[in-house]
Amino acid sequence: MPTVTSTATDVHHVVEGPPDAPPLVLLNSLGSSLAMWEPQIDELAARFRVIRFDARGHGRSPVPAGPYALADFGADVIALLDRLGIARAHLTGLSLGGMTAMWLAINAPERVDRLVLCCTSAKLGPPEMWADRAAKVRAEGTGAIAEAVVSRWVTPEYAETHPADVARLQAMVAATPAEGYASGCKAIEEMDLEDELAQIIAPTLVIAGADDPATPPDHGARIAARIPGSRMAVVPHAAHLGNLEQAAEFTALIEGHLTAE
Repeated sequence: MPTVTSTATDVHHVVEGPPDAPPLVLLNSLGSSLAMWEPQIDELAARFRVIRFDARGHGRSPVPAGPYALADFGADVIALLDRLGIARAHLTGLSLGGMTAMWLAINAPERVDRLVLCCTSAKLGPPEMWADRAAKVRAEGTGAIAEAVVSRWVTPEYAETHPADVARLQAMVAATPAEGYASGCKAIEEMDLEDELAQIIAPTLVIAGADDPATPPDHGARIAARIPGSRMAVVPHAAHLGNLEQAAEFTALIEGHLTAE
């Protein structure tokens, strides 16, 4: 088992729900803040002690010098659990959050109870795409990519009928520090977890958005095929931020997996 050697960052976090309920950590996508889980929080916090946090370099968390590796994001979660006195928790992550959750389930299995992986990938190339995006953000800021990023987060139909949501999401991306976003790109650029997925022992549900252009359903299928005993669900009419566009179905799938006998 690899040793976690990364230096952890004390990330900004909020805790909601009954203090004696099973702990559930929600992990965010690249370019988002903990606000991305607002569609789920009321229902999940009724049954779980929900921990949301801003990943390093995002939201209200510190922005350590980059580049970052997936191990850095994972070390931050372990440090957060330690600060909260939580030995073991459910993990639900979307995109970069799902990548971090997989890393934790591989490298710190004793800290992971059940696992939900949303709209994510174990290997997301081509590497040069992430290097180019990081260079653009460092040169022009995250505002330069906000519109393009959000166009992949929701379907065109949703964008047309929910302009206020689109504006809010674009503002979220644009508010992400350039160094944090670019360094997160580096972590994804170098990520390849596929050969290690068979080590995951946590009961796992993989959720894909049928219309996700960033991590199409075949990425989820490859994850599910490699994690022993895992299940997969494909949600129609959902792009990359499927937990927003199809909030009720994502919430029901997450809750159902985490509470199943």
